[in-house]
Amino acid sequence: MSPAVILAFINLFFAGMLAGVEFVIHYGLRAPAEILDNHAQIQLRQALILRMRILVPAFFLPTAILGLIVTVLEAGTSGFWLRCVGLIAVLIWILIRGVGTVPMNSAMLTWQADAPPENWKAVVNHTERFHIVGVWSTIIAFALFLAATALNLTAH
Repeated sequence: MSPAVILAFINLFFAGMLAGVEFVIHYGLRAPAEILDNHAQIQLRQALILRMRILVPAFFLPTAILGLIVTVLEAGTSGFWLRCVGLIAVLIWILIRGVGTVPMNSAMLTWQADAPPENWKAVVNHTERFHIVGVWSTIIAFALFLAATALNLTAH
């Protein structure tokens, strides 16, 4: 196997893990969190934010860096344009996180669970609108990187 193929598989691992984490947080934990009382819900959200601050970069950085490296290494191959669009999806995820969710999540960490801001549910709902775009950006990036890798493997 060539180094580009090995890097492509490593990239798929990290892109898949990032998409999985995003998917489970949004679709698996969001609804159950909403049935908790306000105090418990805020504590859960704060705990998740603290954990995700470590976990997400551990998957995101390799996804972005390896995605770029593999795209450059495989320029001119049948999956090149799929990788380019996959990188755009990763860029959209970065923008959504940087503009939408990271600032709001940082603000949520300052909330007192016993005395949250009056509009805390509106802030959470606003954040969720950004989050859904981020979730689907990672899923699309993973699917495109997977399709590009499959195309390149079948072309050989």
